[in-house]
Amino acid sequence: MTLSFKFGTVGSPIGTPKKPGGSVGAIEFSKSIGLDAFELGWVQAVRVTEATCALIKSTGEAQGVGLSVHAPYFINLNADKDEWPKSRKRLMDAAHYGHLAGATDIVFHPGSYFGGDPAKVLKVALPRLEKCVIELRKAGNPVTLRPETMGKSAMLGSFEDTLAMSRIAGVQPCLDFAHLHARPGDGTVNSYVEWSRLLEAYAVTLGAQMLTSLHIHLSGIEYGPKGEKNHLPLAEADLDLKALFRALKKFGCGGRILCESPAMEEDALGMRKVWGKVSGEKE
Repeated sequence: MTLSFKFGTVGSPIGTPKKPGGSVGAIEFSKSIGLDAFELGWVQAVRVTEATCALIKSTGEAQGVGLSVHAPYFINLNADKDEWPKSRKRLMDAAHYGHLAGATDIVFHPGSYFGGDPAKVLKVALPRLEKCVIELRKAGNPVTLRPETMGKSAMLGSFEDTLAMSRIAGVQPCLDFAHLHARPGDGTVNSYVEWSRLLEAYAVTLGAQMLTSLHIHLSGIEYGPKGEKNHLPLAEADLDLKALFRALKKFGCGGRILCESPAMEEDALGMRKVWGKVSGEKE
């Protein structure tokens, strides 16, 4: 029996050796310590050759490690008309080179409200996102674009925002449960009942079968009244991991869980262990 979730890190694990190093070394190292997912952290820019992508893809396939991409931070579906082409190119480059590298999912930060009404902002964001997917499919690129749930209330990327975006074919949320906990700023969204409510809404909106292919970011998190401040190791945070995993188990969830904690692979392996206990799944 294999676990319902693959576990890994966003960006290279701390222990990745210098040789071969890079993403190839990170994939091999991840597999060697018992992790079977890896998210390429292209968060500053997409600077990769087609040859390197081919090597990443073949390594992922050989190691049986599921690959995804975290696209550059500087993407904003609500950018003004002058800035949007640059944002768009960053997303499309991540999707193009990510697909060449064997990634199936492209995670990105959707942007900012800039103080605007979320409903009005979505009227700008949704057509732009849909056009990106249409262009990718015309180019024969099958990747799933995944807007991430964001940890600050000023950011485009509430749970409801990502569900609205995911009504577009080819788009699914990246559920960052630490961000969802931090976003209200008051310590809520950290219980079995609250997580269950979110998963129920996910199933109703996108279909229960989509719960088996979730893409999750997870870490400890520090937050204030306006939401997220920074990521923390799980041991230093108040996130109720067992309650979250109980909810995921109840709803028959599966997919990938990528750790964004500063204690990267240590916490990723810890999550894997907790999931095994909570779910009762054995390998």
